[in-house]
Amino acid sequence: MAKILVVDDAAFMRMMVKDALSKGGYTDVYEAEDGARAVEEYEKLSPDLVIMDITMPNMDGLQALKKIKEINPNATVVMCSAMGQESMVIEAIKSGAKDFIVKPFKADRILKTVSSIVDA
Repeated sequence: MAKILVVDDAAFMRMMVKDALSKGGYTDVYEAEDGARAVEEYEKLSPDLVIMDITMPNMDGLQALKKIKEINPNATVVMCSAMGQESMVIEAIKSGAKDFIVKPFKADRILKTVSSIVDA
């Protein structure tokens, strides 16, 4: 089963994503509350997938994405943010994000994205 790291500064968002993942049968799910913690957890856990918010304190998601890609150029990261501006999406993809999910989202959008990546 895939190991997934969910990164968001809002606890309720982490809970929503974890809930969607568990309903889809993904049980090996970990959490981080900001980008700096995400990088630490990534190094410790080596997850198969990271689902990460962009706007967070300490280190934003784009900075964390770049650091994670330095640790492992093959890391799979899906960005998730309410800020669906084109420039953010382009920056995330250029920095190595596999996909971009715009909030608010439905649980099936998360599951479809995750399964297309980890079950491929």
